[in-house]
Amino acid sequence: MTPTRIALFERWPHPVAEALLPDYPRLAEHRMRLADAPDASWQILERAHVYQARSTRSELPEQFWVAKPLLDRCQHLLAISTNGSGSDTIDLSACTDAGVLVVNQAGGNKQAVAEHALGMMLCLGKKIIQADRFMRREADIKREQYMGNDALGKTIGIVGLGQVGTHVARLAGSMLSMRVLAYDPNLTRDTCRERGAEQVELAELLAESDYVSVHCPRNASSERMLDADAFAAMKPSAYFITTARGGIHDEMALAAALEAGRLAGAGLDVWDPEPPGPEHPLLKFDNVLVSPHTAGVTHESRENTVRGTIAQIDLIARGERPPRLLNPGAWETYQQRRARVVANA
Repeated sequence: MTPTRIALFERWPHPVAEALLPDYPRLAEHRMRLADAPDASWQILERAHVYQARSTRSELPEQFWVAKPLLDRCQHLLAISTNGSGSDTIDLSACTDAGVLVVNQAGGNKQAVAEHALGMMLCLGKKIIQADRFMRREADIKREQYMGNDALGKTIGIVGLGQVGTHVARLAGSMLSMRVLAYDPNLTRDTCRERGAEQVELAELLAESDYVSVHCPRNASSERMLDADAFAAMKPSAYFITTARGGIHDEMALAAALEAGRLAGAGLDVWDPEPPGPEHPLLKFDNVLVSPHTAGVTHESRENTVRGTIAQIDLIARGERPPRLLNPGAWETYQQRRARVVANA
């Protein structure tokens, strides 16, 4: 049995991988180091069957993004696997054309991201962050100075009703009896209802929501989707929250809306580029709660993700169809390529 060679940079996202891999004799990992000369990494990649790629652009040099030049160079590659749900560093069309599967770990960190989004929502609505900052700078705060609002019964608008968005919808509806609106052009009204949300168009969601929470992928149709017009359409009392990807919202337009008092505040976990410098305009507002793309970074979610990643790669090594396949159109060409790669191993 020829092992399936996995190429990855530095290390797995959680040390559980070291304990798991001996139980998967079909898999052989080969680690690359970003600090090494690129030629050393290319020698590993050119022989790899699976590339465990980082999905955040700021964490990976562009020459190692998965696009046609890399695919042309790495003729043994059968699959690309990402650490999380994103695929920002991967050209899905190029992979499909090349017969290379792309899989992710959608759902592996849904609890962590949903908790983070709801935590931001509650912190902003209760004005906890503003009160905390005032008390660290000044004395004699009045109890009514930062009076907030309960989330109970309010309306949350979810942009993107996938794994994470669905979990947010169910938690918000069950825990806080919130009215849940959703905008997701890829789903039917019935599917949205099954996932705990009422399907609406984006304009209606923005106009009616007390909290707007973004959970869609970044792609050609979603880039800068939430722009100055979108923020102007929101209630002045509403909060904008995103734990999805930087670039879906226009950061400067959001800063302008906050400066003008057209929004009550924002919770931001993602940036474009990442991480933002301390001089970033959005970091000057007391009613903006920020984190450095850590919504999905918990001990539990990292372990879940690694377990799912290794199990899915093992399915690919066995010749089986993986459950979280992002480009099903590649399957037929992939099977033909896999037969050739295995025969020549």
